[in-house]
Amino acid sequence: MKHLRSKTQYILIIEHDEDRMSTLQNILSVGGYRNLICATSQEQVFELIRPFQGRINEIGAILLNFELPQSETLKFSQILTTLDGHDAIPLIFLTNKSTKINDELLAKCHESNAATIVYHPQEGRDLIPLMGLALALKSERDDRIDNEEKLVRELSERRIMEARLQYLVAHDELTGLSNRSGLEKALDFGVLRCNNFKQHGALLDIDLDQFKVVNDIEGHEAGDRLLIEMATLIRSILNVDAFIARVGSNLFQVFIGKTSKDKALALAEKIRLSIDEFDFKSGGNIYNISASIGVAVLEPLEAIKRPSELMSRAHHACYSAKTGGRNRVSLFESDNDELVSLRDDAKWVPVIRKALSKDAFKLVFQPVVQVSDGKVSHYETLLRMIGDSGELLSPAQFIPVAERMGLIHHIDLWVVSHSIDYIASLPKAQEDICFTINLSSHALQGDYLLPVIKQKLESTWISPSRLTFEITETAAVKNFDKTRAMVSKIRALGCRFALDDFGAGFSSFNYIKNFPVDYLKIDGQFIVNLAVDSADQVLVKSMIDVAHSLGKKAIAEYVSNAEILRVLKEFGVDYVQGYLLGKPELELLTEQHISLDNLMRKPLDIEKLITM
Repeated sequence: MKHLRSKTQYILIIEHDEDRMSTLQNILSVGGYRNLICATSQEQVFELIRPFQGRINEIGAILLNFELPQSETLKFSQILTTLDGHDAIPLIFLTNKSTKINDELLAKCHESNAATIVYHPQEGRDLIPLMGLALALKSERDDRIDNEEKLVRELSERRIMEARLQYLVAHDELTGLSNRSGLEKALDFGVLRCNNFKQHGALLDIDLDQFKVVNDIEGHEAGDRLLIEMATLIRSILNVDAFIARVGSNLFQVFIGKTSKDKALALAEKIRLSIDEFDFKSGGNIYNISASIGVAVLEPLEAIKRPSELMSRAHHACYSAKTGGRNRVSLFESDNDELVSLRDDAKWVPVIRKALSKDAFKLVFQPVVQVSDGKVSHYETLLRMIGDSGELLSPAQFIPVAERMGLIHHIDLWVVSHSIDYIASLPKAQEDICFTINLSSHALQGDYLLPVIKQKLESTWISPSRLTFEITETAAVKNFDKTRAMVSKIRALGCRFALDDFGAGFSSFNYIKNFPVDYLKIDGQFIVNLAVDSADQVLVKSMIDVAHSLGKKAIAEYVSNAEILRVLKEFGVDYVQGYLLGKPELELLTEQHISLDNLMRKPLDIEKLITM
């Protein structure tokens, strides 16, 4: 390998005689040395090797005519062999037969750093072995020097790295502040002093609200500069007793010992105001930065045992500040509604995950009846979770948690997949029955659902027209363009869509006009008191008229008594759904027609309606 490497190095030939130059070129080329630099004078040499500045080690050997005109070749040899401080380039003098090569001449050559002096070669056997030996010796010397330098460099780098690692163990590299590890050590002492010596303290959690805007628009370099300036600003406000740390990308935490709750809140407010008044300049743009600050108090009555507990409390308080409008200070309170909700979510997450892994869900079906003839138009597919005792849990108990904790996508897929499988399993006598399937507010924001619907339709062979997907009005307008595009793709498969909770979000009619759905489902809050509430009557009648004017069908849910049914029929609603017509059940109705006239013959019970 070294032999191959040496033959790729350059050979510098300095020879004024054309015939001898040609002979040398032929000998070296036949010997496998193709990278030749040929010069005829001392001046030309320096022009040719100028491009090799900084990489002179690529020159493997030098052949120099001992009788080169207008040149003191012994001094020239010293210069050539020490170019760029590199003294390992072998130089071989070539001389005439008339020159007497003796010990005295060899000594002079060696003093000039030349490897040896030989007669001008006529054949390869006179030069090639000598070239191979010279290059091999150079290679060995280069390797030794490289290894020595590498060893020195590695030892130096190791010392630097060890010192650097010791520093980074407890510090943030960018800002020079302490990091999470260093903060936890400081909090350990704070907790210890609090529990043993009754010393109070407080932890501030400072989250920069607009950091992502600056980082995304101006780039990471500007984002880093903003963090450094924020660290400097916070440090200038606090006294020497405060312990400051950067514990996240745009998150700082400050521990203050020997302080009260009121003083901690006052200091947090001072920091917030200073950040709010700070202008960050980048590329001609000025950004106003704000901070949400959470405060957790360390006091003997709380009996905090670990730093992580205090850090968690400060973080929860900061979360409250952010959800409360940002650019504010919030104090941790154990009975905070958001904290209680988070704790409940934490309890529900493993329950939902277990239900998904164990297939512990059930589908129930509620009939939707066509008002014109009492025929069951279709069934709404509803989800229930099977509890530990076999009871069926309402989706109101677990769906909101699943949406907040990122599990709703799995539930959407389960519902769609199992609903289509159920429809495909129905006997031939029920092959015309249609179903609606509820989707979450997140279902149409990604591309994960469409492939599943396509695959299930292709594998089950059911008609897409039997499927109607329901999304809420609020979900539809939340990301209108993206939702409309996904609805259009699913409708292109032959499926239908219904807009659920119509009227609850008070959306612009322009959204409804341009949204590709087949049904508008009036929100139940307008239906429950319809028989006795004139305001609801006006609104519901208007919603039904809007649906019809847009070429859509109107569905009324929560139809619980005959009085409501009478009013809805009078208003011209197309479909009704509710406990009066059928509760959600595990099985479909045996009779696919319901006598609405019989239901409406029941006497009007005004007293019952008023007390509902």
